[in-house]
Amino acid sequence: MNSYRVVAVVSVLLADAARAEEPAFELPDLVVRSRSLDVARNAIAPSLGASRYEIDRETIQKLPGGENARLTDVLLQAPGVVQEAFGDLHVRGDHRNLQYRVSGVLLPEAISGFNQLFDARALRSVSLITGALPAQFGYRTAGVVDMQLRSGLEDPGGSIGVYGGSFGTIQPGASYGGSAGPVEYFGTLSGLRSDRGFENPTPGRTALHNETDQIRGLVHAAVPVGDRSRISLIAGSMYSTYQVPNTPGLRPAFTAYGQSIFDSTDLRARQVQRNSFAILAGQHSLGDADLQLSTFIRRSSIRYRPDGLGDLLFDGSASTVARESLSYGTQGDAAWRLHREHTLRGGFSLSQDTTRNVTDSTLLPLDAVGSALDAPFNLREAGRVRQTLFGLYLQDEWRITDRLTLNAGGRFDTISGIVEASQFSPRANLVWTPDEATTVALGYARYFTPPPAELVGAIDIARYRGTSLQPSTQQADPVQPERTHYVNLGIRRRVTESLTLGIEAYGRSVEDMQDLGQFGRAYVFSPYNYRRGRVYGTELTADWRQGPWRVYGNLSVSRSEGRGLVSNQYFWSPAELAQIRRKWVRTDHDQLLTGSAGAAYEAWEGGTLSSSLVYGSGMRKGFANSEVMTPYLTVNLGVSQRLTLPDGGAWTLRFDVINLFDRGYQLRDGTGIGVGAPQYGMRRGFFAGLSRAI
Repeated sequence: MNSYRVVAVVSVLLADAARAEEPAFELPDLVVRSRSLDVARNAIAPSLGASRYEIDRETIQKLPGGENARLTDVLLQAPGVVQEAFGDLHVRGDHRNLQYRVSGVLLPEAISGFNQLFDARALRSVSLITGALPAQFGYRTAGVVDMQLRSGLEDPGGSIGVYGGSFGTIQPGASYGGSAGPVEYFGTLSGLRSDRGFENPTPGRTALHNETDQIRGLVHAAVPVGDRSRISLIAGSMYSTYQVPNTPGLRPAFTAYGQSIFDSTDLRARQVQRNSFAILAGQHSLGDADLQLSTFIRRSSIRYRPDGLGDLLFDGSASTVARESLSYGTQGDAAWRLHREHTLRGGFSLSQDTTRNVTDSTLLPLDAVGSALDAPFNLREAGRVRQTLFGLYLQDEWRITDRLTLNAGGRFDTISGIVEASQFSPRANLVWTPDEATTVALGYARYFTPPPAELVGAIDIARYRGTSLQPSTQQADPVQPERTHYVNLGIRRRVTESLTLGIEAYGRSVEDMQDLGQFGRAYVFSPYNYRRGRVYGTELTADWRQGPWRVYGNLSVSRSEGRGLVSNQYFWSPAELAQIRRKWVRTDHDQLLTGSAGAAYEAWEGGTLSSSLVYGSGMRKGFANSEVMTPYLTVNLGVSQRLTLPDGGAWTLRFDVINLFDRGYQLRDGTGIGVGAPQYGMRRGFFAGLSRAI
């Protein structure tokens, strides 16, 4: 899974094979052209020198959950990925900061992330690229989620089925692909209804008032223009509604409208999320040069509707939060093979993000001694944040010898809007293959991470003075771009034909380190900066494949800490600010040990047994993140069977057990920096599915 590739040489060989007059096996001309163009596109933006952990479609289908799994569940099997509430991820000690790419095109981050938009059934493969990234990767740099979509030419047909079980889960889904003349297409559509939308705030098996309904779809179409060009369209959309779960036994802390009694199980807050995107890309191969030009648009929104009276009695405020983000832009990339020793790559990106924020709050005034008065009033705050990003990069892949390659270059980025800033970022990766079984990669990268415009909201602190939403710290400096020095050393060794081992060590020194927190009842993150940050760790990987067996395992050791808070200080108390100013503190998502493993065995004709596990030593909690959560381990089992029924169709039956040992575990306890509420992981669940090929 973990590989370093000299992609330019491989791509030339594959492209030549695809264009050969007498191929070793017969393929339709459209398939040959499609593969050749795929190879050329991937050669434009290789991950040479970075760490690439790939999970292919065969592995996805065999894991518990199969193609019904969320993208998040798939990525948890990669090294250095820490589980977070609401399907969020931490990669190598960072919070979110992930770059999503679909067939080589960058997708700007959505308010709720893109991991919930993509179904595993749409993926040919998904790779997590980390480490010292080459110069073509900018902005979001904790990791690159590189998704390759299924092809209607190479994977024609599809399936229709339903999956469900515990927690009231019903998940219908369908996919289909094919070709119409020269046009290839592939699409998926799925729905989800469940009694478990957000994480349970209590340790019980089920949460009160926690239903979710979701629908998502994705379509990919491509048409060749001659033998060396192609135009592609990729579009996707998701609509989700959530009930916000309740915690029984809470007692109101305020009086409003003459009432001071309210049963916390009767709270009725809700949240609605929408995400949509579209990409139009043109690709052309011109002799020794490959080019791709794309344009994209992404719209994302969240609306939180409180329980007006209930939230006011428990929190002293009830706020309707609406946030909508529109991003659009263009991206161009090119690769030019000068000769065998040098391949030049360069490109640009230009995008603009406009985020509108509206907060309608019902508040209580405070008297002279700071006690709330029963005199509710309304306060509305609206704002717009616009941010423009522009970047250029150029790099040279230099094959110094047959066993030593240097990929060196740099990128220049500017941001305008929230702040005005720019940076030149040099990058270099040295890849050495002393023999056919060993690869050593050493890399350095300078990163420039702009503020996440889709999460930035304007606030006028003065308007909240003397109210129940008055912060104890009267300071809200703007979020700054993060600037990082990153080093990475990786060694991969194919010990036998079946077993491959790897080890990587990384470290980064950060100025204005960005982090995210949930402040309030709405499930919306807000960014802030530590003045300084430092993150370092080690990852171990193992992969064994032999006959019907496939076994893998990963273990990561990581530490992430920051010092001094320099933006959005009003989120914290003066005591916390003083503590963080004096000493280094762990970030809220810091987890010392993280592990994942899995196995799949083709036990009989058409039948597969599989298992996976995820381990975490616990993220942080307590005052200034000074304590650690309890460790957890979840084990999942799955069995699937392919069969032919009397109708003559190819059917697949599967049964999965998630959290086999019913280990109750807590991801968050509601304390620590930027943690809004207690959050428990899912208890044991039984799920079954039946699908038919079409």
